[in-house]
Parts: sequence; structure tokens; C-alpha cells
Amino acid sequence: MVRATARRTFLAGGVGAALAVAGCSRVPEGDALGRLRSQGTVRLGIAGEVPYGYVDEDGRFTGEAPELAKVIFKRLGIDRVQPVATDFSSLIPGLNSQQFDVVSAGMYINKERCAQVLFADPEYQMLDAFIVRKGNPKGLHSYEDVVRTRARFATGTGYSEIKYAVAAGIPEKDIVILQDQVAGLNAVESGRVDVFAGTALTTRAVVSKSSRAEATAPFAAVVDGKKKVDGGGFAFRPTDTTLRDAFNAELHKMRSSGELFRILRPFGFTQAEMTTLTAKELCR
Repeated sequence: MVRATARRTFLAGGVGAALAVAGCSRVPEGDALGRLRSQGTVRLGIAGEVPYGYVDEDGRFTGEAPELAKVIFKRLGIDRVQPVATDFSSLIPGLNSQQFDVVSAGMYINKERCAQVLFADPEYQMLDAFIVRKGNPKGLHSYEDVVRTRARFATGTGYSEIKYAVAAGIPEKDIVILQDQVAGLNAVESGRVDVFAGTALTTRAVVSKSSRAEATAPFAAVVDGKKKVDGGGFAFRPTDTTLRDAFNAELHKMRSSGELFRILRPFGFTQAEMTTLTAKELCR
């Protein structure tokens, strides 16, 4: 985790350097793609969450987002991706305050976030799943089951699962908010909570080596009587339309050729998580 003081220092230095480079190369103000090409580096905001963007056992930043970003930005003429880790809830504020140039951290595209940032089309779709004790003693397979059994419910900071839980009838005041899915696993294993909600992909990954917890089968949350299938994608500042459009063009080529799936597959994604959804559809 990057300390707040370190992030403030990075903001002061990083933005100043970016402006200096842009000024020297006379890149037009607001031309993010031109500025990043001139700098040769794009700062990618991530939340330290497996499998989206994280530090591996060798101390290397990896995950589907950094690996995909490396390929796409290289093709856009930007050679270096510099991941910057922060709390999930700080990603959009950090993007709009120029701590990063782009955000990708398993962030679902929804109407509320679309009012704050500009999304590329999603690179994957995702269902939810629960982390529960081995054997799932309370029989929890949906948010409605949590309400029925009065199970102690937790999810992550800024997660969409908060909204889905509330829509199912779980009082927001009763939801335990934890830092991430690792904290969720620990809370379930210790008995502090009965269930932790996250994406099917992250719950599968985090329980893989646990002897005391398991992940439920994926399911779609029901909101206003409709099943929700989410899609996650890269977020850009609202003014960076040209950069987003150039990114989208490369993403679409990779979707069509199968290259996108080949990059995501090592991080636990399956063909069931590939999608042709658009950001426009998910922003409604």
C-alpha cells in the first residue's frame, strides 16, 4: 500500500514533470495522447487487487490491467506503463486530480461512475460470488439468502456489491466494509463475518489455497427485478476523448483477433467472461 505522504509527493512531482515535458514539446493543451507520447510514460492507477493489478511474489507489478495496458499503449506510441497503487475508493478522485493518467482496477462501468469519468469499452464481463466457510454452512448463494439467514455480510471499499446488497434488502449500516478480498477471506476464516461478496474471478483466486473457506458458484445480482451482468474497463478523464477512442480502437482489434483473451487467460479469466458489451450500454 502506498502511504498518503508518498502519494502527495508523487502528485507534486509527477504533474510538474508532465507539464514541463508538455511545455517543452509544445503539445497542445488537452491533447492527452500527444502529451503521453511525448513523455513516453503513462501512469496507471491500480488498487493492488488480484487479478486486476497487483505486486507479485517477485515484487513485479502485474495483472490483467498492467499487461493489457503495456500492449495497447505500446501500439499507441507510449513505451512505458507506470502502475501507481492506491485504495480502490481513491482511484477516480486520483484520476481527476491527475495522480494518474488512466485507471484500471477491475472497475465496473456504471451510470454513477460514467458521470465522473470516461470509460473505454469493457474488456470482460463479470458475475458476483461469495467467500464463505468450507461447506457453506448457511447455504448462501445470493444476496437474498443473506437477508433470509441474517448472515453477517461484508464486501470491499467502493465495491459495486454494496449497492447490490442494499437493493436485496441488507441494511447498509449492517454491511462490514473491508479493504479488499484478502481482508474478506481473513474475516470469513476467523468467523468475524459469514460471507464476503466480490467478483467471481477474485473470490475464486483468493480462496484457492484456503483450507477453511471456499467460493460459491457465480451468480447475477438482481436489481429492480433485473439480473445485473457487469463489465469492467479502463477509465479516463472526461476531457481525454481522443486518448479513450484510440485505446478503444486497439481494444476492439484485440477482441476480434482473440489476443485479448490470450492476455487475460493467465489471470483466471475464462471464455465466459469475454464480452461484446459497450461502455455506452453499461452507462445507461
